[in-house]
Formats: sequence, C-alpha cells, structure tokens
Amino acid sequence: MVTATETAQVDPQESTDRLLRDLRTRRDGLSPREAERRTLVYGTNELIRHHGRAWPRQLVRQFTHPLALLLWMAAVLAGISGSAPLGVAIVIVILLNAAFAFVQERHAEQAVEALAAFLPARARVARQGTTETVDVRSLVPGEVIFLSEGDRVSADARLLSGSVEVDLSTLTGESVPVLIRFDAGSTTGPLIEAPDIVFSGTNVVGGDATAVVFATGMHTELGRIAALSQRVGHEESPLEKQVKRVAWLIAAVAVAMGLAFIPLGTLMAGLSLDDSVNFAIGLLVANVPEGLLPTITLALAVGVRTLARQGALVKRLSAVETLGSTSVICTDKTGTLTMNRMRTTKLWTPDGVVTFDGSVAVPAPDAPAGRAARAVVACCSAEIRRPSSGVEPGDPTEVALLHAALSLGVTGEAAGAIRLSQFHFDPELRRMSTVDRIGDRLHVHVKGAPEEILDRCTRIACPAGADRVFTGSDREFTANLIRDWAREGLRLLAVAERDLDAATHPGLTRGEAESDLTLLGIAAMLDPPRPEVAAAVARCHSAGIRIIVVTGDHGLTARGIARSVGIGHAGLRVVTGAELEQMPEPDLDRLLATDVELIFARSSPEAKLRITDALRDSGQVVAMTGDGVNDAPALRRSDIGVAMGRSGTDVAREAATMVLTDDNFATIVSAVEAGRRVYDNVRKFIVYIFAHATPEVVPFLVYALSGGQVPLPLTVMQILAIDLGTETLPALALGREKAEPGLMDRRPRTRTQNVVDRGILVRSWGLLGGVSAVLVMALFFTTLLEGGWYVGADVGAGNLHHTWQSATTMSFLGIVACQIGTAFAARTEHASLTEVGVNSNPLLLWGIAFEVCFAALVVTVPVLRQVFGTVPPQWNQVLWLLPLPFVVWGCDELWRWHRRRTPRSTATRAAAEIAP
Repeated sequence: MVTATETAQVDPQESTDRLLRDLRTRRDGLSPREAERRTLVYGTNELIRHHGRAWPRQLVRQFTHPLALLLWMAAVLAGISGSAPLGVAIVIVILLNAAFAFVQERHAEQAVEALAAFLPARARVARQGTTETVDVRSLVPGEVIFLSEGDRVSADARLLSGSVEVDLSTLTGESVPVLIRFDAGSTTGPLIEAPDIVFSGTNVVGGDATAVVFATGMHTELGRIAALSQRVGHEESPLEKQVKRVAWLIAAVAVAMGLAFIPLGTLMAGLSLDDSVNFAIGLLVANVPEGLLPTITLALAVGVRTLARQGALVKRLSAVETLGSTSVICTDKTGTLTMNRMRTTKLWTPDGVVTFDGSVAVPAPDAPAGRAARAVVACCSAEIRRPSSGVEPGDPTEVALLHAALSLGVTGEAAGAIRLSQFHFDPELRRMSTVDRIGDRLHVHVKGAPEEILDRCTRIACPAGADRVFTGSDREFTANLIRDWAREGLRLLAVAERDLDAATHPGLTRGEAESDLTLLGIAAMLDPPRPEVAAAVARCHSAGIRIIVVTGDHGLTARGIARSVGIGHAGLRVVTGAELEQMPEPDLDRLLATDVELIFARSSPEAKLRITDALRDSGQVVAMTGDGVNDAPALRRSDIGVAMGRSGTDVAREAATMVLTDDNFATIVSAVEAGRRVYDNVRKFIVYIFAHATPEVVPFLVYALSGGQVPLPLTVMQILAIDLGTETLPALALGREKAEPGLMDRRPRTRTQNVVDRGILVRSWGLLGGVSAVLVMALFFTTLLEGGWYVGADVGAGNLHHTWQSATTMSFLGIVACQIGTAFAARTEHASLTEVGVNSNPLLLWGIAFEVCFAALVVTVPVLRQVFGTVPPQWNQVLWLLPLPFVVWGCDELWRWHRRRTPRSTATRAAAEIAP
C-alpha cells in the first residue's frame, strides 16, 4: 500500500513509466478496494477553505467594542452605587446592541455560503479496465481518469494517452486554450508550463485523453494558490477603524466628564458621594450614543440587501462602506469587462470584407467567402449546441467561427466534409489542420495565426475557383490589414485550403499537408465588451475612480477592449509582465502615481499582489476584481476583493469580500454608489444621534455648576428613553435616505478621512445640539417658574416636587420635539431639504410618528410614568412644543444655505475633496 509520504516525493515530470511505478498504479487504474484505502491516507479531494472567525469570537467582539465597554462600566458603577434598576437597564441595552449586530453580520456571511461548489460533482475513472463514475471527493493519487470535451479537471494529472485542449484561464489568466498532449516531449521547466499535465479546476474545451492523478485537494496547484490566498489576512475596513476611533473619543470625553462631576457634585452642589456617582453615571449614559452601533450595522445590512438585489453578494457588512471609498478599481478583462463569449466581427476575403453586424448575404458556393465558411466548419472540433446553461461548450474561438459560417449559410451538413485525419492545434506552430473528403475529392483545411498561414500560402482564392498566385503586393496588403485589425484588439485567424491527391494521403506528414496552401480569408474575432460597461466606466471617471486593467491576456487585446469601453480617456499605457518584473519599486510607485490609466498584461499572481500593495501603500483604496484562482491572493490583499459568481472559481469567491452573481462590471459601479450613499447616511445619522448629546449633557452641567440650586432638568431613565426609544427608528430611517444630488460627481474620500470630522462635531454638538439645549432649558425653566419655583427651593416634596416632575417631563418632550427638527435637518449635508423632497423618505415619517406615540405613552401611561418619572403635560405646554422642530431645522437650513453661498467655504470643501 502506498503512503502519503511516498506520493509527496513523486516527481510528476519524470517518465510516465517511472511515475506509474512511484504511484503504485497501472494504466487500467486502481481497484475499488485500493482506492478506498487511499482515501483514508490522503483524505478527500477538496479544498480546505478558511472560514474566518468562529461565531463565539464574533459574539464576544460585540461585547468588547469600546462603546460596549463604556456601558459595562456604567452598569457596574450603577450596581455598586445601589441603583440596580439603572444597571439592569444598561445591561439590557448592551445585550440588545450585541445581539442585533451579531445577527446582521451572520446573516450577511451566510448569504454567500450558499454559492455553488467549484469542483465538479462526478468524475469518470478506470477501475481495473472498467469505467466508473465516482464522486470527485473520493479521487486519490494513482487514479486513472478520463477527460473529454466539456469536462472540468478534478485533480492534477499526467496524460497517459490522447490530447485535450484546456482552458487554463483560471490559473494563468490566458483566455486562449492550450493543447495538452501525451508524449509532448520535454517536461522540464515550471510545472504550470508542462505540455502533458492538466490541473484541477481547469476546463477541457476539446479532445479526449486519459490521465493518472498525482495530486489531490490542497496538494494540487489550485490548492497551493488557495493556501497562498488564505495566508494573506483581512484588515479592518476604514469605517471599522474610524468607528473605533470615534468610540474611544466618546469614551474618553464621557469618562472625563463623569469623573469631573463627582468632585463638583460633592464639593459645589453638596451632594452625597452616592448621589454624585449616580449623576456621573447619568453623564456617561448621556454621552454614549447607544443607538450608534446598531444603526450603523443596520445601515450596512440594508446596503447588503440592496446590493444583493442588484447582483452583488457582500460577505462582510463593512465592505459596503469600503466600496464607497474606492479610488482605484483593478479589473480583469475576460469575463469582467467582456462577455466571455468570442464573436466573429468580420471576415476578409479577396472579394472584400464581410461584416457580421446584421444580416449577411449568403455567398455563392465557389466564392471565397463560401469556401472559407466550408473550411471553417471542416476544420473545427466544436459544435453549435444550445445547453440549458446558455453557455455553449467547446473552444470559444471555434464556436465563434461556426456561428460566422452559419451566417454565411454553411452548416456541418452543408459542408459535407468527412474527416479522415486531423493535426491538432499546436501552440508552438499556432495552427491546426484536417484532411477531409468532400464528395470524391480530398482537401486539407487549415486555420491558425495569420503570420503562420500566410508563410505557407502560394495562391489566393478568386471567384469561381479561378485561384491565382499569391503575389508580393498581396502579401503587403494582407500584412497591413493584419496590423490595422490587430491595433483594434481583434484576434485574427487565417483560413486556407489545398487540394490533395488520394494517392498522397496515406503517410501524409503535417509539414506536407500544411504547405502550398490557397488563402481563403482572414477572420477577425472579438470577445465583445459588455454593453453596460462603457457607461459604468464613464461613471467611474466622473466619480474620480481610476481603472487599471490587470490581466493575464495579451496586451494588444486588452488595449482594444479598454479603448472600446472608454478606459484610458486621460491616456493609456500597456505594461507587460516582463516589464513589470524588471521594474524597481520606485519606478512602479511613480507609474501608479500618474493619472494615466494602465494595462498590466500577462500578469502573474505575484504581480497582482505587488500592484495591490503599491497602490495601498500610496494611500489608495483598492478594489480588485477577478474570477480565476490566480486572482485569489490579490483579492484578499486588496481593500475589497470582487469575485465573479458565475464564471469565478470557488477559491476566488472565498477570497473575495463581494461576489457578483451576474459577473457584471456595471454592478461594481452601482456598489460604489451604494457604498457612498451608505457612508453619507452614516454621517447623517451620526449628526442626528450626536446632536442630542448636548441637550442631554447640559442639564447635568447646569445642575452641577449651580451648586444644586437648580434641580436636575432630566433623569437618567428619561435619557435612556430618548436614546433607545424615541431616537432609534428615525436614525434607522436616515440610514435608508436616498443619495444627495451629485453623489457620483465627487472624488473619492481619502483613506485617512474620518467619518466624524470637525464639521460634524460643530454641526451636531454646536449648532443643532446648542439650539436644542437652549430651547429645552427654556422649557424647563418656564415650567418651573410657572409652578412657583425659585432658585434654591427644595423640589424633593410637596407641590414643587410635582412642578419639578412636570419640568423634567417638558425637558424630555422638548428633546423629542427637537429630534424631529434634527431628523429633517440631518437628511442633507449640503443640499436644501426642498431638493431631496420632504416626503421622499416615508420611513422617516413613520419613525417620527412612532417617536411621537412613544413619547406620548411615556408621559400618559401610569406604569411608564412611574418608571420614567413623568407626568402628563397640560395642553398649553403641548402647544409650546409645536414650533421647536421648525426652529431647529430652520437654523440648520440657514447654516447650509450660508455654506452653499460662501465662496471660501466652497473652495475649502473642493480642496478637501481633491486633497490626497
């Protein structure tokens, strides 16, 4: 029985007989019993994926956030001071916040876990001369597997017979299929370039072969890159970092104010130590925005659900916000900018150019176009089929040629060709040919790279079969045509034929068959760009987002596609993989610092990592798109990795933080817009939440600074009623606010820009909070004075106690009324409320309605009145509340109007947006 150690020492590039001997297997495969034994040794043939944090750690993280820690401290202090109800209320707040955030994160992660597995479900294997179909997870080293067109390779294997054309784009990024054949010659050099080895996760687009498996699971090339991508860790998003920074700032301010109140309360107000501690706890609670974390979480979760409806699954909530700050998109070409479907756009023949952009006239059978169409059909291994998946199997190039022939009226039946022999496509010769019988005559049909075919042509097709000599002027004309079409990024194939005597067919060599040819035509093919990509690219440019194409494909093809979709409007430069390898880091940094958009062609996984690191080191927020295994390391290293859901590999989807279920580049731009909107909305409800800290803190300061001569205008329980009851729903509704005008006409914010900046603090704590505090304190003092209170009067008992309760009730209701005005003011950061519409956010109107109803219940329901220390207000007092929302909103509206019309303010904002 073979051991895992022995197989690990197998050299897959040694001779076939030696490899079979080292694997302890035979050409007719393993026995079922031996295959089962080896499964115990090697384990299952599947990728071991990194699943990230386990749920206990995620839950613990919710309880150890800086704001949560601050609330824990307040709860402990409340318990120590004997205020058990207050402590219990604070703990409930912590539990609700943690549970809400945890559920939202888990929901977002589980949405992506439902994506289909990448490896195929079944594989055909040899079992001592018989063929069986088995679960790919049971494949082991030493298995002999059968490969045919349309199969996906299930493990790394060495060919034992036959040949296959394999799409290696998932590993190399190269979209042109590669011929893998048995006994291909030299097996030295890098394993990925071996001419007789197929790799797990690649697709067979043509041919048939048998192969012996030498590596499975994480020991395959696919597994190696998967392990590489998993070693690159995720970093916190900009929003995660900034929220933590803000949380620590709030914690520092709250603790400082709380600690400062204790000596003020005991020395100046004459309070007992227990009372001073209780009021210090009140200051802590008043400063902590309890609704901030769940509101941010829900805003991000709403963004996740919105993007899911648009075709994007986000694995981490914070990735939505990261997209909004994206300044560079590094995108692949094949399948991302393009349809991943080759299409023949035009065909040159000596009669002229046939353009396939509509209905095409069917040529005469002996015309060059008709002869070229028959040659294409004869010299193709693919078939035109309409599978349920909508993706036709086979070589995309051959399928495109067959569709062009069909447009010219030629099908397999119409061609009438019976294949006698075939010379497979050779990547070194860059051509293939077939020997076919048509009627009673033999023909050689050849297709391949124009420079290879033209060198073997001696004649050129003419109408009615009157071919003539291929002259020097003909060669010059076709060379210019090839150069012009190549500049457009088109892939070119020449088609030729020759008549063959039946007597010369037996023993015909490839060199003899592919000589003395007659040129029939040159086909130009294009993997067309997605129709919506050009508009998406234009939106990126208007939003100040730079696009860099990083592809394993040829630079000329990538340039043509990039130009066609608008990439390179300010200049475009192509850098090959060889040039990048020779480029020092300072030169790369200078290149990436320019405004010229770039194409990095023939890029390796290491090159993609290098580009990503260089961009991030320069302060850019990088979104990397990709679908292949070779993209996985860079997907994980970038700020946000965007993988393709349909054509993407499992490794890429695991490495990415966002998966496009429609493989649509335009969805990325929609996600960027959604991310910007989410970020703006986060700022809006931060303004809304922070604005109420001032009217909640000022009453405690008035009480302390008056030395207790002024009674406390607000109780701690009333603060909790505001922060968790009346404040939460309007804040959540602000998270659903529509985008302000000009959202995608702004440059991306920088990585270092804080979500809470000086402008937010001035507006929330100073303007909105200051106006609210003045109005609330005016209500408080008016109510006290009407009830007969005077400075220094004892409000602990008697009629003055009821007056004090009425005054605190008006403080509570005053803050609620000011919240309504603040909610409308916070809906816009720059624009007027009339530009976005008063009724354009119905959720906010419902939130305000709930806020009013909740406040009414707090002051009218006996049980709630006892808990929160309120009394029913008189009708004239209710009338005092009506103008408060308009005063708060009106002051902010005037302030924003002043900002819009102040040139210096506008210039400052523009400079801030442009500054790196």
